[in-house]
Amino acid sequence: MSTESDIDFVLRTVEKRDIRFVRLWFTDVLGNLKSFAISPEELEESFEEGIGFDGSSVDGFASLEESDMLAFPDPDTFSMLPWRPSDEAAVARVFCDVYTPDRKPFEGDPRACLNKVFTEADKKGFIPNVGPKLEYFYSESQTELVPRDDAGYFDLTPMDNANDLRRQTTLMLEKMSIPVQYSYHANGRSQNGVELRYTEAVSCADNIMTARLVIKQLAAQQGMYASFMPKPLASQPGSAMFLYQSLFDHDGENLFWAPKEENDAHLSPIARHYIAGILKYAPEFTLITNPTVNSYKRFISTGEVPNYATWGRKNRSALVRIPAHKPGKHSATRIELRSPDPTANPYLALAVTIAAGLKGIEDKLELPAESTCDTFLQTEEELAAQGIERLPRTLGEAIEKFRSSKVMREVLGDHIFDYIVREKKLEWNDYCTAVTDWERDHYYGGY
Repeated sequence: MSTESDIDFVLRTVEKRDIRFVRLWFTDVLGNLKSFAISPEELEESFEEGIGFDGSSVDGFASLEESDMLAFPDPDTFSMLPWRPSDEAAVARVFCDVYTPDRKPFEGDPRACLNKVFTEADKKGFIPNVGPKLEYFYSESQTELVPRDDAGYFDLTPMDNANDLRRQTTLMLEKMSIPVQYSYHANGRSQNGVELRYTEAVSCADNIMTARLVIKQLAAQQGMYASFMPKPLASQPGSAMFLYQSLFDHDGENLFWAPKEENDAHLSPIARHYIAGILKYAPEFTLITNPTVNSYKRFISTGEVPNYATWGRKNRSALVRIPAHKPGKHSATRIELRSPDPTANPYLALAVTIAAGLKGIEDKLELPAESTCDTFLQTEEELAAQGIERLPRTLGEAIEKFRSSKVMREVLGDHIFDYIVREKKLEWNDYCTAVTDWERDHYYGGY
């Protein structure tokens, strides 16, 4: 919770650093970053009374008849934009919570949705922490992926010409107080990745939004384009947004850890119930974690991307993997959710996945048996006999699973839920009626 001292610190910094523009950031329902700038003179009043803006111009926000919105800056998210030229007026940014004119949280604000889930968890004694790992591609073209190197996973070769960009990205994020665990060349040609240090869930979503912009901004400055498209080329691996989740108590103790005598995977009862909730509701929240037609091109049976709601330790085809941690380092006990991709709105993706885990704890769901072999080696009949459910294969399947989910509607609220169903049905219908090059190549001359 922000205090008067937090606000005072921001106002003093603005004056001391001679900041001339403060950018107010928020996202639309689909996760696109939105912004408008105010002068320093308006900032102090904005903390008390908010800054009005036209919500009808933001996808998923409000109609023309109910367009007035208020943006309230969150002083805890204040940061300079370090990529601005030093000889120009300084610019800072701050994330905002969106309210209606009667000072109530706007039900269409994704950040408010995640804040609600976080607050409910906090009341139960849980602090959700998340560390994200983002994958993306560099290209010289904004319209298609033209690989710039032939390097592979973790390669350090002269052919990895994105080395400098990754280093600059890390330094830029750290200047914005976003610690980077590590950056690396990913498995595909010109594919890269960055893992951010874990933090509380809302801060994590803010950091993901910032990282996506910084990665694109620095690429543009080098005459390149960074794309978070999940599967830009059929012949190349897809890009993921792995989410490492854990629950801490108010004393800073990790509630997911248990001694080996209690559980071979070092998972406490709370962790086991949490994972069971993720597995149960995964088919219903997949539309949020994988929101585009292209998201489902990544779900191919290679063993690297989960197709079924399973969990395991060494099984990377599992939806939930339990990473190993150093002996004695109990705070590192966490789960790795492997299905999300970087086109997801991080606020909503964290809201639905954390809520699913909390629902598992509330209902004391039993964790099914660990998946010790790759599910893609088994038939659907064999998996069904084990009670293992397949994740949606297409955007259309994901919409149907989502729209029938009472839990997803409860977590997201009617406004966001109905908007997503409506917009994604339009996207799916557009895709189904589009005629592709593949169809022309295979059918035009043969019929």
